[in-house]
Amino acid sequence: MSYALPDYLTRNARFDDCPPGHRFGLYFDGWEADWRKPSNKTPAFKTVANALPEHSRQALRALCARQRMLAGSLGDSLLTHPARLTAPLATGLGNEHPLENGFAFLTPHGLPYLAGSGVKGVLRRAAEELVKGEWGDACGWDKTGIDILFGLETEPGDTQATHTRGALSFWDLFFQPPGDKAPLLAVEIMTPHHSQYLQHDGSPHANEQPTPIPFLAVAAGSQCTLYVQCNPALIPADHAELRDGWRALIEAAIDLAGEWLGFGAKTAVGYGRLEIDPKVRAQREAEREKQERERQQREAEAALALKPADQQLLDRLTQRLDTLPTDPRTARPIPQLTSGKDWQPVLDLVGSHVAALAGL
Repeated sequence: MSYALPDYLTRNARFDDCPPGHRFGLYFDGWEADWRKPSNKTPAFKTVANALPEHSRQALRALCARQRMLAGSLGDSLLTHPARLTAPLATGLGNEHPLENGFAFLTPHGLPYLAGSGVKGVLRRAAEELVKGEWGDACGWDKTGIDILFGLETEPGDTQATHTRGALSFWDLFFQPPGDKAPLLAVEIMTPHHSQYLQHDGSPHANEQPTPIPFLAVAAGSQCTLYVQCNPALIPADHAELRDGWRALIEAAIDLAGEWLGFGAKTAVGYGRLEIDPKVRAQREAEREKQERERQQREAEAALALKPADQQLLDRLTQRLDTLPTDPRTARPIPQLTSGKDWQPVLDLVGSHVAALAGL
């Protein structure tokens, strides 16, 4: 193997501690001695996949920490969605490279990433499919919400319609290996069949030999965090409900995209799937349930305040009795005084209504 670099740079250096993106690009050493492309591409891919020295891991941790710090300063205008890959993720395969299949590395760090524009495209498609009803419940999405949050797009060739910027911004997606010593990249294999039929003038048949083609992918199990930022000023006043509801909409789109659509390339065969951290999901579900209970309580209190004083007392006593210990045989509250803690709030409640009732 040879480097496409001057001899004085490579005479005493092997670049073994370079980031994977540098090994794949500037310091690629997969050329044959006569500068032909390698006939066996797998060793060159493995060299890149195994290239994640400690300083690259530190740089990756620093990039993620920088995002977290910036996210902490933006408050409610940002949605943070921790996740992990449940399948390898391929991105940038269409980039030109001597090994045929390229890969997306962030310059100048030489670390794998998925551009924010790619995240936006997948989530917009997920929202559009939810609107079409292909997955059952639309989860609150509609065509207007898509145009406001993602921006108004026009059909090819349409020069009359006005393009508008969406209210949402999508940050680049970085990946952390699943362990301190675990690799971040993996070498995957695709085996296309019927190449003579698809690329030449042959006919499809069952005896054609498949051609194994290696390519790079972010390893399954890698951790990542999706960041979606909202600019409320870009949401029209007549759709103010989106200023509070955009997070739930985006979470629904992320769930669909992560489980079924996939991020990056080769999603039709299962690549690019991710799921939210189970602990974070449980916390968010508990928070949503808490908010729903609080909303119902506010509505109940507002409805109760409109009733006469005597009806308010009866309703509050009923609510209180529903919280007292019950007889398992009759499912009714135990009538005797079980403790001052149980019945004292009832006495206080009656006392607080005495004056109002006396005036009736």
